[in-house]
Amino acid sequence: MSGTIDVHGTTKKILMVASNPSTSDQTGWPIGFWWAELTHPYWEFTEAGYEVRIASPDGGALQADSFSDPDDASGYSAHDLISRGFKNSPSHAALLADTPALADVDPATFDAVFLVGGQAPMYTFRSDQRIKDLVGTFLAGGRIAAVVCHATCVLLDAALPDGTPVVAGRTWTGFANSEEDYADAYAGQRIQPFRIEDEARALPETNFVVHGRFRPHAVRDGNLITGQQQYSGTAAACLVIDALGR
Repeated sequence: MSGTIDVHGTTKKILMVASNPSTSDQTGWPIGFWWAELTHPYWEFTEAGYEVRIASPDGGALQADSFSDPDDASGYSAHDLISRGFKNSPSHAALLADTPALADVDPATFDAVFLVGGQAPMYTFRSDQRIKDLVGTFLAGGRIAAVVCHATCVLLDAALPDGTPVVAGRTWTGFANSEEDYADAYAGQRIQPFRIEDEARALPETNFVVHGRFRPHAVRDGNLITGQQQYSGTAAACLVIDALGR
């Protein structure tokens, strides 16, 4: 497939960052990234002709949240044919078997960064200054930073290099309380250590908005793009493509 060419004559490049595996203090479950939030944007980007690299903060093999796996016994994501295809393609599955660490990637060579959500970012991304600085650097440099679902927790306290909160004066979205209520009821227990919507609405000088429960919803405010939950990855990716051009 021929690449989409930017004004400098090179193929546009997207850096997708997914969390390393972790364990939930709330549930005791092994947690990681959410399949659809990685595979659906990846599909959109590659179909647009972009070069995509998948990385993680520490590098190595990635692990998905079980409910996001289309082959999981729960059947929760059995409808996700794109993730099923990605999983069963040896060349694509290999992209997640040994991801490069952020320290081994040069962010300056990418046109946009896309943070993949899942349950793990609530523990890993929220406390990782490398991720917060990555978002702040992209936004300060006029490049696109896109963040979806629970990865939007990094926006609660990420800042630009000058110390200005990245969401100051911006409209953005993230996982909604109504969706947390549904997920907690489905699991029969509280899942997350905190709620993004509660903390976002407590911030001054920012506008946090949500759409209907589990409806596709993505927001672009300047060069910041956010998606509400796992059904919003495609919408967020399409906003990135609109911003960068095909």
